[in-house]
Amino acid sequence: MTKPIRVTAAIMAKTNQVFAARRNPDTHMAGFWEFPGGKIEVGETPEVCLARELLEEFGIVTQVGAFLGDSTYDYGTKTVQLLAYEVTHLSGDFELRAHDELRWLALDELDQVKWAPADIPLVALYKKLARRRLD
Repeated sequence: MTKPIRVTAAIMAKTNQVFAARRNPDTHMAGFWEFPGGKIEVGETPEVCLARELLEEFGIVTQVGAFLGDSTYDYGTKTVQLLAYEVTHLSGDFELRAHDELRWLALDELDQVKWAPADIPLVALYKKLARRRLD
């Protein structure tokens, strides 16, 4: 396995729903849903990366909170390590700049979309966290 590319992922929840975005048709993993984020650049912390990526991809200002967990997946040509953080939307209207659709998904809707393989363990993690909060 090659050295993983470190990528951030936003777990942004509100009113028992979580934010997800579908990758554009002309990108790697086109048509798959993901917790958005992006590749960590040299000299950048995961938190700074995630706030930057969300501003670039959606035009929103966010606050990056606690680290929630990670997921590593080998796509064959590259291995990705997703670092998931709790994120709060502070301001800005969501724009589709790097995705072709976005949704706020309730727990019972999470299995109705086709998740990118690296995100699937993070979906399970979110379900576990959300169920704890509902109990």
